[in-house]
Amino acid sequence: MNDIRPTRLPRTDARFPGLRRRGFLAATSGAVGLGALALAGCSSSGSTDTAAKGGGKPQRGGRLRAAFAGGGASETLDPHASNLFADVARAKALFDKLADYGADLSAQPRLASGWEAGAGLDRWKVTLRKATFHDGKPVTAQDVLYSYRRITDPKRAFRAKADLEPVDLEASRALDERTVEFVLKRPTAGFPNVLAAFGAYIVPEGAEQFDRKPVGSGPFRFVSFAPGKSAVFRRNTDYWDGAPHLDELEIVVANEESARVNALLGGQVEYAHELNPTTGRAHEGKGQIEILRLRNSGMQAFAMKTDRKPFDDRRIREAFFLIADREELVQGALSGAGEIGNDLFGKGYEYYADGLPQREQDLDRARSLLKKAGAEDLTVTLDTSPVAAGFPEAASIFRDQAAKAGVTIKVRTGSKDSYWTDILDSGTLCSYRSGAMPIETHLSQRLLTASTTNATHWRHKDFDALYQQAQSTKDTGQRTAVYQRMQRRLYAEGGFLIWGFADWIIGTARTVRGVETDAPANSLDWARFDKVWLA
Repeated sequence: MNDIRPTRLPRTDARFPGLRRRGFLAATSGAVGLGALALAGCSSSGSTDTAAKGGGKPQRGGRLRAAFAGGGASETLDPHASNLFADVARAKALFDKLADYGADLSAQPRLASGWEAGAGLDRWKVTLRKATFHDGKPVTAQDVLYSYRRITDPKRAFRAKADLEPVDLEASRALDERTVEFVLKRPTAGFPNVLAAFGAYIVPEGAEQFDRKPVGSGPFRFVSFAPGKSAVFRRNTDYWDGAPHLDELEIVVANEESARVNALLGGQVEYAHELNPTTGRAHEGKGQIEILRLRNSGMQAFAMKTDRKPFDDRRIREAFFLIADREELVQGALSGAGEIGNDLFGKGYEYYADGLPQREQDLDRARSLLKKAGAEDLTVTLDTSPVAAGFPEAASIFRDQAAKAGVTIKVRTGSKDSYWTDILDSGTLCSYRSGAMPIETHLSQRLLTASTTNATHWRHKDFDALYQQAQSTKDTGQRTAVYQRMQRRLYAEGGFLIWGFADWIIGTARTVRGVETDAPANSLDWARFDKVWLA
């Protein structure tokens, strides 16, 4: 094994001239994390950009520089603390999970070569593939159990803790070096999704210090890390899934979208993450850079609190569903970079109820419902923020649409720094977006009585019972039927007005190949730099 010596970037890096002036490597307190964004929503339509994905044979060599929004001095390489997109990109370079989400958000084996459920769905046997950590030690069942126990430590606040809640880690055990028997607290048909949970990375037994020289089993090895600035990684030639094409990967921090674009245009980076629709439209097809679209990835919505006036009245919620002109919202707020929604999360994902009629604007019906509810002169405050692209624009468009039905909407703009926390408990109507997760995870995290991020305050014991029924149903067809029954109820009377699914936009230099465009953000093939090469 080569002795890799960490290198430190100088205060002024000649490779990035002028970027200090633009704030390219500056940290901001308003960086948006995965927990806040909950980014993603839908898989690609199936079309791909062949120039971006690459034509020709992959070439080995070179360093790819990828720009992401970051979190400043508080950034860490601890994979269990991953929250920002930059955190996850770094974690994917260094570490692996037992499973990860495919393009349809179903669990795909990674460090686990497979899994098998017991008859009662409360015991699962997981087999590990032959893989090694960067120090040459094998990945074992004890490493898996240590990692999951670390995540669920009650003294810590790791993101994947809630996903691992069904697992009884005291009763779970290693059957041999490469086999783990997980004992669950209740029957869980969707247990493979637990293995793919955000932040559920496998680390060596006993590992605690990650920022100086972290050891993982991922496609790249650690070289250096400067929080809020840059992280450098080198090819792991012994990676179980094949050595990366790149010699090195550098993830640099650029919090402002304009800084990421300027760096890409100036040749200071080759990959710019999360561009705005207007930027995509301005540069697409112009020849200077490539604009890649992860089609319909980000759910766009308004969230109504179903336990507060006026939205505690089902008729008013239905009226708001019918007020929305979804096509106008997609065109105006997203510059057309997306497609319309139908008030359900996860379009195209496993279990999605795609047989329901597409909702269209019906102002006459909306006015009739408002009249029956005694709300003909309704005034509502809509909370929004520039925390996400298109939020203020969508709020203004919906305000004008509502006026045609006799509803007065007052738009209130909140802080980028506290918006996602504020809207959970305050207000009655807010702008909302969500991201890549299985439909059952969306239900469990946001729509059960005990859900911690229940922005619509949807709390119904019979709905909770349906979720438990679906989880304990072994037959896929029967389980799908239960999940779709839950979605039909949400379609009829839920609190999420899901008006669209936005494209997730990435910019690359024209020399970059192998970037996958068929997978939404946060899935396995998103930010998967081990499959990227430079032409």
